[in-house]
Amino acid sequence: MAAYCAHYFRSADGRLDLHARIYPGPGDNDAPPLLLMHGLTRNSADFEPLAACLAGRYRLIVPDQRGRGLSQWDPNPVNYRPDVYAADMFMLLDGLGIRAAGLIGTSMGGLMAMIMGASQPGRVPLIALNDVGARLELEGLQRIQGYVGPSGTMHGWDEAAARCAAINEAAFPGFGPEDWLAFARRTCREDDHGGIAFAYDPAISESIRGAEPATVPAELWPLWDALAAIPVLVVRGARSDLLAAETVTEMARRHSGAFVSAAVPDRGHAPLLDEPAALNALESFLAAQLR
Repeated sequence: MAAYCAHYFRSADGRLDLHARIYPGPGDNDAPPLLLMHGLTRNSADFEPLAACLAGRYRLIVPDQRGRGLSQWDPNPVNYRPDVYAADMFMLLDGLGIRAAGLIGTSMGGLMAMIMGASQPGRVPLIALNDVGARLELEGLQRIQGYVGPSGTMHGWDEAAARCAAINEAAFPGFGPEDWLAFARRTCREDDHGGIAFAYDPAISESIRGAEPATVPAELWPLWDALAAIPVLVVRGARSDLLAAETVTEMARRHSGAFVSAAVPDRGHAPLLDEPAALNALESFLAAQLR
């Protein structure tokens, strides 16, 4: 695992202490850093596989969103939503004295990247979206709604690995026991009594369920169209139930700036980004845009 420094900062509303990992880049590189933003039930550890590939070449800023990882839980679950998280991210960048950063976002983190790019495009030189886009398919939304929330304590890491596999095995068909154990250690945390739980506030489920379960796909085309001038890479898991290949095609058609896409074989929602197809696309995209 690549070495990083722990950084704590206040949320945009000033109420919470939030945490981020900072992986240093080369001392002579003045390129913008990369802000890596995780998905709904994940945390900064989710990017450990990617950080192992990119750390040292780029400065990486990898936060735990409020209610996840080492960041404080919000007592008001209404604040668990992408626009609030995006405001926290600008607060993080401001506190570090960073004017512009490339954005890499997985799932919910990609929605945050889209909001940040639409609201302050001058601060966003590039966006890489991991298995998320301008239309979110109903099947994927319902699957996510079905597993997020209170899950009870797990007794040992083997049980945690089995629970992670039960939820995610369709997305990672080639994973074996060691892969699932590593996945669990990135996704879960151990409490003071030896119990293990997912490293997020179960109340985040309220932010995605709302009053009723999803019944239609989520259409985000106006938000996507606001990103026309920003270079974008879209990575899609070839087995994804959230981002359809047809959506990626339409995103490319409507985007007037630089646009690249890549499909990751044998991955659903969402790739880890260390897969060869994902990593090759990401490295080429970063090299082209951060010259």
